[in-house]
Amino acid sequence: MTIFGFHASHEQVHPAELLVAVQRAEEVGFDAAMCSDHFAPWSERQGHSGFAWSWLGAALATTGLRLGVVNAPGQRYHPAIVAQAAATLSAMFPERFWVALGSGENSNEHITGAAWPVKEVRDARLLESVDVIRRLLAGEEVTHHGLVTVDRARVWTLPEVPPALIGPAVTVATARRAASWADGLITINQEHAVLRDIIGAYRDAGGRGPLALQVHVSWAPDPGQAQAIAFEQWRLNVFPPPVCWDLATPEHFDVASTHVRPDDVAQAVRISADLGQHAAWLAEYADLGFDEIYVHHVGSEQTAFVDAFGGQVLPQLRGSR
Repeated sequence: MTIFGFHASHEQVHPAELLVAVQRAEEVGFDAAMCSDHFAPWSERQGHSGFAWSWLGAALATTGLRLGVVNAPGQRYHPAIVAQAAATLSAMFPERFWVALGSGENSNEHITGAAWPVKEVRDARLLESVDVIRRLLAGEEVTHHGLVTVDRARVWTLPEVPPALIGPAVTVATARRAASWADGLITINQEHAVLRDIIGAYRDAGGRGPLALQVHVSWAPDPGQAQAIAFEQWRLNVFPPPVCWDLATPEHFDVASTHVRPDDVAQAVRISADLGQHAAWLAEYADLGFDEIYVHHVGSEQTAFVDAFGGQVLPQLRGSR
């Protein structure tokens, strides 16, 4: 049966409010949760970007949910630090934490002052980082010299069961590469044909583990309000790669989105005031073969969304399946 989770967007909501939201999500019936891990928001209008790892400790301690995070090791995060952080959460909350490891975005990574590498280098750096993290989680002392440097690192507090290392992918090529190392795959809502191709590429290349999907939605009781929320908050996120990877600051995203139209946002966000329509959309994604679906309401106000989906959407999904 498909797991339906809550996505906590640190770029849009104060971390204290997000903590209340994830606690409420568990109360109303969400099965799991995940969160973003950014240094900056997409837009100055969003206005937040709390530290994901601090929040994860609080969320795991105050709910019984399984939680995950999408992280980019290799520049802003040294892979040994990611391994230590993941090991500590997994030791404290056994088998309730996973981390998806991606090649990153300039908007978060440029803060180190290091040059932003081309995609081929970022992909190679990710593979090195994944290898370092796996070896550290296995209890090895690791020394490595390459695109990342590690000197005699060892993680001393280890969980009995290492956390799953998930491959995030929005393209077929990335999904195929992730199959060589990942314990599962996570992607975002796109056209069904594209999602089928991503799933197929991952499985055909030997990819194992669960398939997860993050779905961006905008809901409000009034259709016009639902459309306004999506346009106001998410018109920054309609740009395909490499634009979304390479822009550096929230100001850049705001300028780039000047000419985005409401119809463009509807290609990236499922917008409706009809909770039955939202349930139908999510059921379609489950039918594609996704084992876990994380719902992200792109508005900054989460309480009404959590209560509405918990009260009406989740029961429809479970009743129909």
